[in-house]
Amino acid sequence: MRKRQVHLDFHTNGTLPVGKNFSKEQFQAALKAGHVDSITVFSKCHHGWSYHPTEANIMHPELDFDLLGAQLEACKEINVNAPVYISAGFDEKDYVKHPEWHYKHSPDKSECEEYANEVHFHLLCFNTGYLDVLCEQIEEVMQKYNPCGIFLDIISPKVCYCDTCVADMKKLGLDINDETDRRKFAVMTLNKYIEKTNAAVRKYSDTATIFHNSGHIPKGDYGFIESNTHLELESLPTGGWGYDHFPLSAAYVRTLGNTEFLGMTGKFHHSWGEFGGFKHPNALIYETSLSVANGAGCSIGDQMHPLGEMNPATYNLIGKAYSLIEEKEPWLNGAVNVADIAVLSEEAVTGNRDAMADIGANRMLLENGCLYNFVDATTDFSGYKMLVLPDVELKDEALVQKIKAYAAGGGKVIASGDALIKDGKFFLDIGAEYKGKNELSPTYLVPCYETANGVTEYVMLCNFNSFEAADCEVVAEMQNPYFNRTAEHFCSHAHTPNDPTQSFAGAAINGNVAYIGWDIFTAYAKHGHLCFKELFTCVLNKMLGDEKTVYADIPDKAVVTLTRQKEEKRSIVHLLFAHTTNRGRNTEVIEDTVPLYNVKCGVRCAAKPSAIRLVPTGEALDFDYADGIATFVVPKVDIHQMTEIND
Repeated sequence: MRKRQVHLDFHTNGTLPVGKNFSKEQFQAALKAGHVDSITVFSKCHHGWSYHPTEANIMHPELDFDLLGAQLEACKEINVNAPVYISAGFDEKDYVKHPEWHYKHSPDKSECEEYANEVHFHLLCFNTGYLDVLCEQIEEVMQKYNPCGIFLDIISPKVCYCDTCVADMKKLGLDINDETDRRKFAVMTLNKYIEKTNAAVRKYSDTATIFHNSGHIPKGDYGFIESNTHLELESLPTGGWGYDHFPLSAAYVRTLGNTEFLGMTGKFHHSWGEFGGFKHPNALIYETSLSVANGAGCSIGDQMHPLGEMNPATYNLIGKAYSLIEEKEPWLNGAVNVADIAVLSEEAVTGNRDAMADIGANRMLLENGCLYNFVDATTDFSGYKMLVLPDVELKDEALVQKIKAYAAGGGKVIASGDALIKDGKFFLDIGAEYKGKNELSPTYLVPCYETANGVTEYVMLCNFNSFEAADCEVVAEMQNPYFNRTAEHFCSHAHTPNDPTQSFAGAAINGNVAYIGWDIFTAYAKHGHLCFKELFTCVLNKMLGDEKTVYADIPDKAVVTLTRQKEEKRSIVHLLFAHTTNRGRNTEVIEDTVPLYNVKCGVRCAAKPSAIRLVPTGEALDFDYADGIATFVVPKVDIHQMTEIND
């Protein structure tokens, strides 16, 4: 898969002039300036218009030539791939013409009418005649243009109360008033959509790529994942995702065998649909570097002006990032990310898309400079040095037995909250007895290790499971408040202070198994208290310690990853650092470069390396090798620096 892609949006009202300034030469010049090797161009937009002559749809009323065809021809002449975009969830003109196709999110007629009158794009239901029309549009594009790929947008299982869905559920014996049945039918509708749209592509091509974009790759949902030929991880940091979202998504997707994937960011200051919004070049350099360091190719979102002219400033901006990616590609092609730690995803266990335990665990591991993947229940844990089980109860008996086998074989396990509890007891030997949910809240952590603020009582704003330590090492103690805060019985502004007369076990280690009684990962995602991370870091270091594959002396906002190119017989250390600030209302941006100097690194190697070099410059670094670890100093990290370790 090509690594320097652009996703070109074009959602244009039917009254605006379209394509009047399009020039093949100007289009090609922009792509060359941007060092772009693939661009997703558009057949049909959210407004519902096609941008080419069509019998299956209506061409934009202000367009008088084949704009899609012209773009495809321009790309072919300069060896740029050009998948074709088709809006599948939205079609504003058909929403107006076909009320029987409307997606209805509620059984309340007034709520649906309110949704219909809001100023935004409106969804159509795939369980109506709309799906047949969409498939005709896909077939027309495939037959007429034979593109290298199709990108279908705004896809996810949606509970719909339209007349067709209600009637079809009744025919199947499903209860529209039952949430489980509603979700079941929503998945059935999505699967029907996937089957028909994929067939529409495959009718004309066995090789065209297919991607159904839902804005999120659901962990553990192989039905959706396997419906795509590749994955594109939409993650615009300034658009609400934040800079730690992409590493979390990538840490799961890269475990899916040979599935290739892209990290999709945007050139925009905020998010999609923004005309005249620009990132600082340093932000785009960091975001594309973060993609490749996590095993992905790159995709940068842009939106073309209705007149059809590419914005030169945009492609100069993109070129500043992609020119660097182009130089790095020899060390990216075929590279596989190395991981010490597997994190069992809350989303994969519970189906909860907004899994806070995943978010908290991802942040802690990033900030600790760890090599990790997020995994689901199908994963072979044996290839990992450690398994982290964050917070949530594991109800699947087969999964529990799999974890038991991993621990029995010597695998290290850190569990927290409900993740180690089944049938009222611990399912791994932690050298302690489970006592049940703690009724008092909040509790207090008393560490048995050094912290930034010393050994004292730290408030823990989360659930706690009580246990009685017997044959284990207690690494943190718990104290209760004097009483729970109620309207009739409270103390001070926020919560009741700790009762120092009694302490209980809070976190413990027994051999290769550690247990933390608090829901620390969920709590870290919600509150960000340093004490949560300090506790996890203490347990992590005691458990994994010198077995870490990579060490780098970097600040908490920096990122370290390690990739392996087997055929080239080399490993590559990626170091990234950017100073982020909040602008406006919680828009996290990158502007100034803040380099790191003389970063000490250590990498575990099977034998003494033949050479260690900065790449792509080729500058050789001095290094030492002892006890299986190569140590060296990276003189400067200016946003992103790669270091090659040759066998």
